[in-house]
Amino acid sequence: METKVPQYKKLYETLRRHILSGVYEEGSLLPSENELCAVHNLTRPTVRHALEALVQDGFISKKQGKGSIVRKPPQDIGILSISGTSSAIGQQYLQTQILQKAQIMPWPDPFHFELSNAEKDFGCIYMERLRFVNGLPVFYDINHIPNINLPRFTSRTFENKSLFEILRRSYQIEIKGGEQKLKAVKADAKIGKLLKIKKGDPVLYMERKLNTNREGFHIYSTIYFNSEKHAIFGSF
Repeated sequence: METKVPQYKKLYETLRRHILSGVYEEGSLLPSENELCAVHNLTRPTVRHALEALVQDGFISKKQGKGSIVRKPPQDIGILSISGTSSAIGQQYLQTQILQKAQIMPWPDPFHFELSNAEKDFGCIYMERLRFVNGLPVFYDINHIPNINLPRFTSRTFENKSLFEILRRSYQIEIKGGEQKLKAVKADAKIGKLLKIKKGDPVLYMERKLNTNREGFHIYSTIYFNSEKHAIFGSF
């Protein structure tokens, strides 16, 4: 059963979408609190809650006497950010190609993280993506998501869409932090072809386990990242 989305969260998602799509450009002002209250029929505390969330996630800054100012999306890759890579770099700069459509399957055995009992019982949803920044392939990720209360998930379209945003908006699943293992490896033939680098070139290899607001429900991903032209950032 899907939980009801709080009103502040609906406004947050609306404003966030407009910022990432370029409706509000860097340095421009969002509508005032009074305008947002009137347009969306919300109370001032609800509007302030939404704006505070946008400040916390780096989409706007607030200046006394001026209002909410839109910030430029960071140019480093927010692959470590709990708000998601699309949020961190901006959807207008990031494209996603689906290499393997979402499909239900058993968990790999062995798996690189310990699974909860519920996760083991229901299997996982598997998906592979290649992600581009300004038209160049930068990272390849392999996702394992618990197949628990995610109705119609495999029928959704993920091309050029944010996985975290789909989980937030459609299933009220929020990323709360996590753990990750990082090491440098040499690209094999497959990784080299996908990331358009030479076989044997160094890539950053990451294994991630992301905690969510659902107890016993985690998002797992394996990522190969070409850091030649991009740094990564983010905080847990």
